[in-house]
Amino acid sequence: MAKSKVPKRPTRDEFELEELGNQLVEAKDEDVEVLLTVWGMEEQVRGLITKMDSRTKLVHVSRHGEEKKVPFLDIMKVGSPGV
Repeated sequence: MAKSKVPKRPTRDEFELEELGNQLVEAKDEDVEVLLTVWGMEEQVRGLITKMDSRTKLVHVSRHGEEKKVPFLDIMKVGSPGV
């Protein structure tokens, strides 16, 4: 039985992860809507960061009353939605 080939998540160095974390903290502190590019997801995740859980390493993003929990290591890029 052949194993299915699942592309591996790109690895990033400590500096890149720290920069990503800083962008997320800044967006949360300033209540700014973000657009997250998430590895393995077709669509980007958009909304306000409501919580960053260091224990589960999940970033909680809320939009229109719906909350998504995104694993920190799966976030590839933090952007701001164009108006």
